[in-house]
Amino acid sequence: MTISARALWYVAPGRTEIRTEDLPAPAEGEIRVAAIASGISRGTESLVFRGAVPQNEWERMRAPFQAGDFPFPVKYGYACVGYAEGLTAAAGEPGGKCPVFVLHPHQDRFNVPVDAVVPIPAGIPVERATLAANMETALNGLWDGMPSPGDHITVVGGGVVGLLTAWLASKIPATSVTLVDINEARAKVAAALGLAFATPATATTDQDLVIHASGQPAGLDTALALAGQEATVLEMSWYGDTPVTASLGQAFHSRRLTLKSSQVGGIAAHRRPRWTYRRRLETALSLLRDDALDALLAPPISFADLPGELPDILSGKRDVLAQVVVYP
Repeated sequence: MTISARALWYVAPGRTEIRTEDLPAPAEGEIRVAAIASGISRGTESLVFRGAVPQNEWERMRAPFQAGDFPFPVKYGYACVGYAEGLTAAAGEPGGKCPVFVLHPHQDRFNVPVDAVVPIPAGIPVERATLAANMETALNGLWDGMPSPGDHITVVGGGVVGLLTAWLASKIPATSVTLVDINEARAKVAAALGLAFATPATATTDQDLVIHASGQPAGLDTALALAGQEATVLEMSWYGDTPVTASLGQAFHSRRLTLKSSQVGGIAAHRRPRWTYRRRLETALSLLRDDALDALLAPPISFADLPGELPDILSGKRDVLAQVVVYP
């Protein structure tokens, strides 16, 4: 039976709308998911919102179940949690329903291939599970950065990806991890995650690994300045079509720094022969058991209110980290 579904579409620079579409019965090999919550990925979705995805990246930046084409109109997003029809639930789940994570845009009901849904481990609240895609990015970033026990690590940029990366790095034995941000309000969140905090002016130099996740060119310069001799600076920010300059003069070469990019679209090279995307996502979900991670979650907003709420969220006017969207 065909039913109606509602989805968020980015339709013009700075404008979104909720559109209704027909949803047929699941085809052979598909499953229907009823959304409970989804997460706004502020970094990437702000670029989509502004129409700032470069044309030469339109294909690479497609979300797994995106509809439409860049720049507009496009149905975009990749952090949806819902109940999957017909899957056996873990013990204790209400009504026998099975909560799953899907890399799907913001939509109240949808059909996807069965192998696209990843069951959420027992004990992880559905709102926290919306962090799975960002945790996957953090995990892949650490694979690229290759920290070791005992390293002094600084993460520049206290957004969701930066905070998750710093938190994950802090679980490596004997590491010393500091979050650096120009927003001193991030100190409270850092403390909730067990991290040290500094501003660019007070941060310690001579770090073994510096990870940049602020999304701002000035943050990259801060990261380069904090790296120690022959250290690695891992660039996790993506700037879309914004030109970026970096301080590669002065002592950059004499300090023999390595500037390395990381992007979640590809599994880190040394893991690729053994790891699949599903295994990586399952691992990311399993890492969300710590209640401390709820410090990243903003109070939820209704899916129906998204078109009116998104401009303030994606412009940064509203200082939120992980914005959760809930569905009736």
